[in-house]
Amino acid sequence: MSKDNIINLNQARKSKSHLKRRAQANENAIKFGRTKAQKRIEDLDAARAAAALEGKKRQDDE
Repeated sequence: MSKDNIINLNQARKSKSHLKRRAQANENAIKFGRTKAQKRIEDLDAARAAAALEGKKRQDDE
């Protein structure tokens, strides 16, 4: 008889599931992730563009 390692099937299932979720999270981070600095820069650019647009609006005299 050979000595095989005894494994807990529930732990093996959970480990496999965990690895699958981790791989999906890594793919999503690559695809959609942005750093905090990148988000801040984009927010500042959007605010700057909105302010510039607001300054160029026509004023109606009523």
